[in-house]
Amino acid sequence: MLHHLSLGVADIERATAFYDAVLAPLGYIRVWSDLRPGESNQAVGYGVAGGGDGLALKHRPDGQRPPGPGFHVAFTAPDQAAVDEFHLMGLQHGGRDNGAPGLREHYGPHYYAAFVIDPDGHAIEAVFNAAV
Repeated sequence: MLHHLSLGVADIERATAFYDAVLAPLGYIRVWSDLRPGESNQAVGYGVAGGGDGLALKHRPDGQRPPGPGFHVAFTAPDQAAVDEFHLMGLQHGGRDNGAPGLREHYGPHYYAAFVIDPDGHAIEAVFNAAV
């Protein structure tokens, strides 16, 4: 259904360092980059190696605001260990805890997830949802 999702970020260098770290354990990398320090309209895209972007970060230093309550972006994780590492990397790279890694049985019997608020205030999640 979705081709990609874009998030506005106030500091593109800070945001790329954060997303490089949190997405790596999930198997996602920077698939394209348009970084030009000091210039406007910079952006990066993340996805699987050899593919297109599913997430783009757009440098918006003036007026960047995260969406309101109820909006978040959930990334598929390959296993529970990747969810744990996503959460740890998020906290180590300027994010805030929004739900420690663990089973969320109210979403399903195998729904293992962690939640982080990125440095720009975007709510993100990593989820592994398969029988172990």
